[in-house]
Amino acid sequence: MVYAICYCPLSRLADLEALKVADSKTLSESERERLFAKMQEDGDFVGWALDVLSPNLISTSMLGRVKYNLNSLSHDTATGLIQYALDQGVNVTQVFVDTVGMPETYQKRLQQSFPGIEVTVKAKADALYPVVSAASICAKVARDQAVKNWQFVEKLQDLDTDYGSGYPNDPKTKVWLKEHVEPVFGFPQFVRFSWRTAQTILEKEAKDVIWEDSAPEDQEGLGKITSYFLNEGSRTCPRASHRYFLERGLESATSL
Repeated sequence: MVYAICYCPLSRLADLEALKVADSKTLSESERERLFAKMQEDGDFVGWALDVLSPNLISTSMLGRVKYNLNSLSHDTATGLIQYALDQGVNVTQVFVDTVGMPETYQKRLQQSFPGIEVTVKAKADALYPVVSAASICAKVARDQAVKNWQFVEKLQDLDTDYGSGYPNDPKTKVWLKEHVEPVFGFPQFVRFSWRTAQTILEKEAKDVIWEDSAPEDQEGLGKITSYFLNEGSRTCPRASHRYFLERGLESATSL
């Protein structure tokens, strides 16, 4: 998953809107790439930064014994990106965020983290505010490029890399998952094990697991392969080894 911020001086928001940025879901791939290239050219008034979360990170976060759910992961990532912009010297005065979960709760949390900044969290913000539209384009272009050019760490023979878009409504992706599930180890790290689509295939195709070091009373039948991720002990934010920041700087920005 890719999260993005875009920042622009308040005095140049009209210039950003003039680029005709829009919710990335409403744009074709070629339109997104054209707009992304245009934002790169116009670096004097628009900047962006990305936080790329690997499938492995999300899986181990969501499937750990101490759960770190996707909403919390998303909120913490957004907070981290805002702080990253501030740390880079961006003069942030307003923040507009597309909500994950209840917008009121999310906005309150961000406002508490950044009391000196005016925070607005709304559903469909990527269609309402050009600066959020621009961020959604950055995130989508980066995500699609990461999927297309994925470098598999596993040494897999005869691997078919025609896996489609990676979205659950893509028939090609579903076929690829079914054809590449390994009965003991599951999927390559390319696949998010916590994804419901992947879990359904694992439950049908993967082998059941018996943990021999568990007490008999703790074993109520065979466990599923996803129980591999249930690590003992608490977990706070296990992110550093699987996060990748990309940044385009802008020194005088005042809106995010």
